[in-house]
Amino acid sequence: MPVSAECADCLISRIEQSCVIAGQPREAPRVAEVCAGLLEELREVAVPQPVVASELHRLASRMLGVPDPYAGVKEASTRAVLEACPAIRPRLRTFRYFVTAAIIGNTFDHGVKGHRVTENFSAFFDAEFVRPLAIDDCDRIEERLGSVVYLTDNCGEIVLDALLIGHLARRGARVTVAVRDGPILNDATLVEARAVGIDRVADRLTTTGGGSEIGVPLDRIPADLVRAIDRADLIIAKGMANYESLEEYGGLPPIAYLLAAKCRPIASRLGVSVGDKVALLRE
Repeated sequence: MPVSAECADCLISRIEQSCVIAGQPREAPRVAEVCAGLLEELREVAVPQPVVASELHRLASRMLGVPDPYAGVKEASTRAVLEACPAIRPRLRTFRYFVTAAIIGNTFDHGVKGHRVTENFSAFFDAEFVRPLAIDDCDRIEERLGSVVYLTDNCGEIVLDALLIGHLARRGARVTVAVRDGPILNDATLVEARAVGIDRVADRLTTTGGGSEIGVPLDRIPADLVRAIDRADLIIAKGMANYESLEEYGGLPPIAYLLAAKCRPIASRLGVSVGDKVALLRE
């Protein structure tokens, strides 16, 4: 989907935020100006939004000389969820509860202008856990738990993904998990996934390929992920970037999109309100 003016404004605001988080706020105007020029070039050729965002964040990281500007943010998010987990785990008694928890984790997203990541995750989780899913295809999703490809999104969130993946494994599902190939925004990579034990609950842990890339670059995914998708009964795709990457592709297994709708354009496309939780099955 082409980058709208609203989305372009959001993208540049995230570049400015990256400069601040990297400890170089004075560089923000210069970096944002250069990235805005690249954005206009990419909009001319109608590049999909996750690809555009990836190009901009890689450029910003090079200009700042910081390969992983969000390293500290990622550690803090993971720590916050781990601290909340002892109170969360006993409440997850059904597939729908595990899914709901994993979607609540998707709010750990620093890539959306106007979206505020909570500073009190335990209280936030309590409030959201009792609020129903705006789109709830959990029953239909649960019927397809055979061979599963699980595409992760953010740090912090992956702690709750690990709980859901463990539940799938106990149900007999064979799960291949794919994380980002390189650091970008606060998305999880192999380092963070192993740190929370995803390699111990999944049958295989791999990456989506493409280096530091938001979403899923289907033309560059590694061979083991190609094989996993070919034999999958279901793809579980977490977050908005994975949704944007995959929604227009055909020829894939059924996809369960598990996400919090954190911006107006995505919420509008899904027919929900900003802030709603979504478990949508597309076949």
